[in-house]
Amino acid sequence: MYQLGSGLYLRSAPIWVYNFENDNYSVPLGIGIGKVITKGNTVFNFFVEPQYSVLDDGPGQPEWQIYFALNMQFK
Repeated sequence: MYQLGSGLYLRSAPIWVYNFENDNYSVPLGIGIGKVITKGNTVFNFFVEPQYSVLDDGPGQPEWQIYFALNMQFK
């Protein structure tokens, strides 16, 4: 994570996957952007992070994916 200021940040949090039973794997790399805002007593954290698989093997492993979320914290 890298803070840009005013609640804006850059992020990269890909999850590498390896299946020990059949040696399938996926190694994505990604970079995304997020924003933290406060509305009333709630803090919202939105982000989107496109990820491309630089290494993958096996059926059903994604070549690319989009990781996005909304987190809320209530004060």
